[in-house]
Amino acid sequence: MIDDLYFIEKYAYRTSIVHRLDARIKLLIALAAIVAMVAMPYSTSVYELGAVLFVLFALLWAASRLPPTVYLKRLALILPFGIFLVGFQVFVKNPYYDIFHTIATLPFGIEVYAESVEFASILLVKFVVSVSFIILLSSTTKMQDMIEAAGRLGLPREFTLTLAMMVRYLFVFAEMFTRIRTAMATRCFDPLDRTLPYRYRLHQLGYTVGTIFIRSYEQGERTYTSMLCRGYGANAGLYVKKKPLRTRETVLFIATLGFIVLSAVLIYVQP
Repeated sequence: MIDDLYFIEKYAYRTSIVHRLDARIKLLIALAAIVAMVAMPYSTSVYELGAVLFVLFALLWAASRLPPTVYLKRLALILPFGIFLVGFQVFVKNPYYDIFHTIATLPFGIEVYAESVEFASILLVKFVVSVSFIILLSSTTKMQDMIEAAGRLGLPREFTLTLAMMVRYLFVFAEMFTRIRTAMATRCFDPLDRTLPYRYRLHQLGYTVGTIFIRSYEQGERTYTSMLCRGYGANAGLYVKKKPLRTRETVLFIATLGFIVLSAVLIYVQP
């Protein structure tokens, strides 16, 4: 998981048209696409809207010049959670339907309904498209830029300051954990090595977790003291420099937002 943390931030430092866009534009586009998918009623129209928005995502991903394997790897990390929720729906009579038709009967009286399978597929489309835009945002935007963009869009300073501190010291904790893991490896200790007694491995892991907790506590105390020395108080906040949008970025945002809204409305009102 620690390695995945660096993997997420690694590709945000590349250069492309999408990377150079203002973080506010990318954040609002991703939010608009997610809202459009979530707001669309559960019907077969979701397939059409999902296809249109996924094409938009594919164009933006191609413009970012990131390899498709990056998207597939990140999607594979998240997809099991969605598959679990979606797969459970095929056994449930969803209130969106009045009549159910059994297409398969499993042991213990469990039945699979055609309407439930349709609902599960609709839910899967919503999930994949929404997650895809989140992956695009995280792959092309630095964490600090996203926080500053949220601050420029009106996110309260209490949230921006807390998130900025979390992002900053998340990597500090990652470095600390990496050093501890390296020290364990240099001493030829592998917690998954079954040749070692289970009780010994458990004892060493407990000692390691305790060490990380103590170091985190000490780091928190040092950080808080440093913040007080720098004037931190009840009115403190993250400084966010004003950054006007360029004309090209504004035009792109309006065009993309109009495309998303128009697509959702046309698909929704069609007979």
